[in-house]
Amino acid sequence: MEYSLELTPDLLVAFLTLFVLELVLGVDNVIFISILASKLPVEQQAKARNLGLTLAMVIRVGLLFAASWIITLTSDLFALFGMGFSGRDLVLILGGLFLVYKAVTEIHEKLEGRESHGSGRVANVTFGAVIAQIILLDMVFSFDSVITAVGMVDSMPVIIAAVVLSFGIMLFSSKFIFTFVNRHPTVKMLALAFLVLIGAFLIADGFEVHIDKALIYGPMAFAIAVETLNLLYRRRQDRNAGESVEPVHLRHAYSKADDRDAITAATSPDPDSGAVNLSRKPVTGASRANDGHQEPAGLG
Repeated sequence: MEYSLELTPDLLVAFLTLFVLELVLGVDNVIFISILASKLPVEQQAKARNLGLTLAMVIRVGLLFAASWIITLTSDLFALFGMGFSGRDLVLILGGLFLVYKAVTEIHEKLEGRESHGSGRVANVTFGAVIAQIILLDMVFSFDSVITAVGMVDSMPVIIAAVVLSFGIMLFSSKFIFTFVNRHPTVKMLALAFLVLIGAFLIADGFEVHIDKALIYGPMAFAIAVETLNLLYRRRQDRNAGESVEPVHLRHAYSKADDRDAITAATSPDPDSGAVNLSRKPVTGASRANDGHQEPAGLG
């Protein structure tokens, strides 16, 4: 891992790609934290959400430095079938398998999984219990983010800048990002497909099969450009036709907490509907029946 910074076109493309990925994939983290916070009494929700979001940033940066140290462990620990495996190789292989597994599982859940409709608030939930769940959730999402970043970029300053900047934007703009991704589910599916690509790259690298990262950035940049053109074309069509085509409805699979208040706060245009980002507002606010928010379509 390099700590020097030399701006090149390849590095700029890597930074922008990683930044977009962190935004799209990280918005789930913000919404999940809000879902867990919504299980608490109204007066404790903002405190739990703000603390959880702050811890998410700290954990993510901490894991970045830990990962940058681990991948420097290049001395072989053991040999298998004549091939030596170091600590770095094991982290890359296991991290790549994790990314592929998580991406494929999430795609399956959103397309063919069992849909959750919420089962009411969980009784007798304590502030400490929710914070403990949020910390565990932060670690899982942060591991995902860190492995993705390490697999894409070799420069630690670039990784930290992309992760911190994207998460900082999410802290204050998660409502708008969530609404956009929710309205365009293909963006979410494209990001998950990128995770499969990055995971396969990490696995190959762990087995000493070195692939030029330009072969990763090229298809990803091309796919983002194509999707951008598709969204612009669809927007023009909707404007000319005077009506909006309903997007594909992905499965709504939040099954471990009643998410209706958090989803309402994230998608409602009503400023009094609550907040899912750094704010003193609870996630509950305007009535779900009267606020005219968009039902979840893109995120599950």
